[in-house]
Amino acid sequence: MILCWQRFALFLLFAMAITPVTTMRNIMYLTGQHPVIPYDVSLRKPITHVALAFMNSNTFNRDEESSSWPMFMSVEEARSEFEPGTKIMIAIGGWGDTGGFDTAARTEENRNRFARNVANMVRDTGADGVDIDWEYPGGNGEDYKQVPNEEKAWEITAYPLLLAEIRTALGPDKLMSAAVPGIPRDMLAFTADTVPQIMKSLDFLNVMTYDLMNRRDNVTKHHTGVQLSLEAVDAYMANGAPADKINLGFAFYTKYFRVEGKSCAESPIGCPTGLMEDPETGADLGKTGGFSWHDNIPEDVKESFMKALYEGQYDEQGGGYWYFDPDPALWWTFDTPEAIAMKFPLIVKEKKLGGVFAWGLGEDAPDFAHLKALNAGVERLTKMKDEL
Repeated sequence: MILCWQRFALFLLFAMAITPVTTMRNIMYLTGQHPVIPYDVSLRKPITHVALAFMNSNTFNRDEESSSWPMFMSVEEARSEFEPGTKIMIAIGGWGDTGGFDTAARTEENRNRFARNVANMVRDTGADGVDIDWEYPGGNGEDYKQVPNEEKAWEITAYPLLLAEIRTALGPDKLMSAAVPGIPRDMLAFTADTVPQIMKSLDFLNVMTYDLMNRRDNVTKHHTGVQLSLEAVDAYMANGAPADKINLGFAFYTKYFRVEGKSCAESPIGCPTGLMEDPETGADLGKTGGFSWHDNIPEDVKESFMKALYEGQYDEQGGGYWYFDPDPALWWTFDTPEAIAMKFPLIVKEKKLGGVFAWGLGEDAPDFAHLKALNAGVERLTKMKDEL
């Protein structure tokens, strides 16, 4: 005779046997600027998704039927470069690509046409889904000085409608994600009213927790800082995004800013930067810069960067690696492998997030030191989940 507790134990064993192991998402954007893939299989194996970036949004506003979908790498080629089971997605849009989305979202007819073309592209290319990179619906994009935010307010309600149309066209079996702003001032379209609608269409959100300092700021801070990243994640969760559908963003590149004089030497963090963009046009005034780990270091900052690399320090309060070079008055901010490792217990584990992503895979070549740190963090948390 089987006792109640024995039946319960058998039920648990059966449930554990049929419940799949939950693997954290580990997403890599693969860009046309740096289409470099590691040869080492141990570096590729932990990657769960690859987003090929970018396909221009205007591509999907055309009326004529076409099976031509130009990309720097085909889905078939990407599949051959990664491990079996890796999901290959197409990223549509990107920084500065707003016109195509603006056209698409304006009317029901336009939304339907755009979504139909996206679905056709996924079918023709064999992709597993799409990542929608309309990064700043509602305003604050690259053209925010030319087209004021009030003229884009209609996009706040149109954005979830466009996503819903794309989801309907794709069907339930294809993946759909969106890259979304990491700075609260830019989350104009991500409110308590819209986020629940948005999440109905998406499998996950890629929260861009990088470039958290940019030329629109007026004091120094960490462009990938822990505290600023937590603020971003908290904002989406407070407005209705489930934690397990949020992916934390990592930047495989450096950033530097030219500040006003040498006065920042005494208190570098939070130091005034001076004007970094034209107040009328929004144009870059040449005080910001950056490069990926795969790029050549610009000669005019090479010596300063070497100092930043070897003399920089980690800010325990804000959670970021930084260096201030007083002679050229340069503020450096970027993630080291050690800084990447810190984010897993402090953000990913603490907030119970569903995954991570990085911009971008090839940007970390040839050493892939930051990818190694990211993979290690994912593997540790996945193992912890498996042991619970």
